[in-house]
Amino acid sequence: MKQFIKKIKLISLLVLIIHSIPVFAQNKINIQGVVYDEFDYPIPYASIGIVKKNIGTSSTEEGSFKFYVTNNELSDIIEISSIGFESFEISVQDFINLSDKTFVLKEMITELGEVSIESPRNIVKKALKKLKDNTLSDKHKLGVLYRRWSVEDNICRYFIEQYIDVLDRGPWSYIQAFDVLHSRNSSDYRFLKNEQNIHAIKYMEQNNPLRSGPPMSSYTWKKIDDTFYENEDVIVLQGTMRNGNNITFYVGFDTNKIYKIEKDITSMKIGKSLTALYIYKNNNKGELYLSYHNREWNGAVPTPDHVKRAMLQAGERERKYIPISYRHEIFVLNLEDKDGKIKVDGETVQKDMTLYKIPYDKDFWNNLSIPPETKFYRKNIGELESLYGVPIKTQFEYSNR
Repeated sequence: MKQFIKKIKLISLLVLIIHSIPVFAQNKINIQGVVYDEFDYPIPYASIGIVKKNIGTSSTEEGSFKFYVTNNELSDIIEISSIGFESFEISVQDFINLSDKTFVLKEMITELGEVSIESPRNIVKKALKKLKDNTLSDKHKLGVLYRRWSVEDNICRYFIEQYIDVLDRGPWSYIQAFDVLHSRNSSDYRFLKNEQNIHAIKYMEQNNPLRSGPPMSSYTWKKIDDTFYENEDVIVLQGTMRNGNNITFYVGFDTNKIYKIEKDITSMKIGKSLTALYIYKNNNKGELYLSYHNREWNGAVPTPDHVKRAMLQAGERERKYIPISYRHEIFVLNLEDKDGKIKVDGETVQKDMTLYKIPYDKDFWNNLSIPPETKFYRKNIGELESLYGVPIKTQFEYSNR
């Protein structure tokens, strides 16, 4: 009798599990498409999502995007917006019903060129003065997908990506804590294995001109363009230092919001350079928060003795330096801003990304709303795969045990 009851319980449990799987699958809806301009050029870094619920993502360099919603969002509105274009809105249900999920944004022509505006320096001062009010400055948590490619001798030899909870207070302050929750990496084909002293996300913070760096007064500012974003004229201002380094701000004409930052540093030590991009978007309260970031650092390191010996044995000429670079790409996939209820354990020791040893969770990565692969992504991954002919999925499987 007891065995019969156990069998009944087991059957009931299996039935419950089987019935719950379709419900979960139906409740997870893939929102995927591509954004172009009127000339069939992809629009990169566009903001796509349900603004009132802080759900969404940014388009890739090729204009493609992907994120998940549930049945609870069927009647909500998806907004697609990008600097220089008219915004586009569509309900989630209508989006799902579309057979062709290609969206064309119309270019928005601004008339600021005809308007007399104040000096660029004063506009920057006002934008910085209102930075705390214009950005999400209360404690909030960002769910970040952080990718880094390590390049040695002009070939990508290692890739790592991590999902990180970041406790932040916006660009007027600093990152308060972060917790690396998930990590996976390719096979390691590096021969230099250069390591950074701190996690790469801290370099993202340090390289943001709004958080650190030379004072804005050390730049000579000029207006280089004007454009449009979310019903507001936008002034494009470039600040240049005496050594040629420059930063560019995209500033709202009426709100003084800084929507986009470009950074170009070429006057570092000989052979070193840095380019960076920061994209901000509005939350459901009209406060800006980080949406997307990329940067590339190029440099060189002295050739280690073991590499010199290998060069000589291979009949190659010894080289004094080996070129290296780090390529970074960051997508903010989640925002949580419930006052007083946000917690992040925080990493207590700063170290290179590769030194965080976290068990590989295949199910997590399979269910994460990972952005579509881009030409840039495929190029770097292609270099990795071509070294020994091992597909990246196989590298993930065997390098993360």
